[in-house]
Amino acid sequence: MNGTCHCGAVELRVTLSDGLSTARRCDCSFCARRGAAAVTAPLGGVEVVRGADKLTLYTFGTHTAQHYFCSVCGIYTHHRRRSNPNEYGVNLGILDGAHPRDLGDIGWVDGINHPSDR
Repeated sequence: MNGTCHCGAVELRVTLSDGLSTARRCDCSFCARRGAAAVTAPLGGVEVVRGADKLTLYTFGTHTAQHYFCSVCGIYTHHRRRSNPNEYGVNLGILDGAHPRDLGDIGWVDGINHPSDR
């Protein structure tokens, strides 16, 4: 699948692990504020086609998760997961032809009680 941020400065080519069925939201302090549903891609499944120089990295807490945003429009594109650093979470909303509303209820992950925080 292809996807772009809002302004089009960043374009990704994404190979999902199991299609849109992996869509989920997280309730950790960061993701709850961000609000985007993410789908799963293997570490080699995300290619930045255009705009690598426009991506901004944000980390916090354990600094394991790496969250990427377009520095022009601010849209979250993808992140390397703390729960599994061999996976990316990709913002479902940036993917061409994918719409969160079409998936109905999207499950939640308990990020507030993440095992790495104990």
